[in-house]
Amino acid sequence: MRDSDHRGGETPLDAVVRERGIDAPDGAGKGDSPGCETLPSGAVESGPRVARVPEGHDHDTFSVDGIDTDRRERLLEAVLRDVDGVSDASATRRNGTVGVHHDPSLSRDALRETLESCGLVVAPGDEAFEARRASQFASARVAVAVLFGLMVATPYVAVLYPTRVEWLFYDPVTVQYLQSILDSSMTTHFFVNLGALSGIAFLVACGPTIRRATAAVRDGRFTNEVAFVGGVVALYGYSTLTAFTGLEGAVHYDLVAYAVVVATLWTEFGVTDTATDPASSDESAAEAPGDVDAEDPVAMTDGGR
Repeated sequence: MRDSDHRGGETPLDAVVRERGIDAPDGAGKGDSPGCETLPSGAVESGPRVARVPEGHDHDTFSVDGIDTDRRERLLEAVLRDVDGVSDASATRRNGTVGVHHDPSLSRDALRETLESCGLVVAPGDEAFEARRASQFASARVAVAVLFGLMVATPYVAVLYPTRVEWLFYDPVTVQYLQSILDSSMTTHFFVNLGALSGIAFLVACGPTIRRATAAVRDGRFTNEVAFVGGVVALYGYSTLTAFTGLEGAVHYDLVAYAVVVATLWTEFGVTDTATDPASSDESAAEAPGDVDAEDPVAMTDGGR
């Protein structure tokens, strides 16, 4: 079950809750902290928790590791709301973030000590910011890859594929009409758009991969990313020469777009960590842990319900 701990023994968070005498019910932890307006017990699961935060209070977000169950999420919120000067707190297990609204007299370092006393590993402020920014860029790259990939695939499906596999189409008149379009002067504009879309998608969505491949070539190493980038560049160059010169052959901007989409989705949702870019800093790449889960992006907010 998600809400239960199965590790056995008392965790540091449980010890803090016991020492402070905090009563954390299954619904929403401690609900009578100052500045909080708690919903009735029957409405805990039916809507968001309502909290009244004083206007002058600050808000800090922490990136933490160790909130691995819903129960610990609620216990941590109860512990934070029990701290003098804290008006509201929200922990998000899925994103590994903790948001705290507090009085300006309560320092961030004091809140950090409270989190660490609960057995959590708190990332430094600058490191957490870099992780959030990298996660946002990763999401943007996925959007660019998918949207631009669809924009490239649509003309191919509507115009080019029917002329390449004529035997699949029963209407030769339609195929002949599409071929006449490709033989006209419109073909230049057609391929300019496809080349621009696939090229932009490759540069934006695969930017970190390109930088890592470039760094590997500079170091004299051959990696899978070097092979991928080299293959895409070669295919793109061949397609461009075929489209705008007398070189005979097929224009494969579609394969470029498909490769970009697959590589981006695999990087984001597969085995590669997208929260860091090893090519941007060799030192940070050497120190970065290798077991970070790329499927859990870090939110910029406190992850409110």
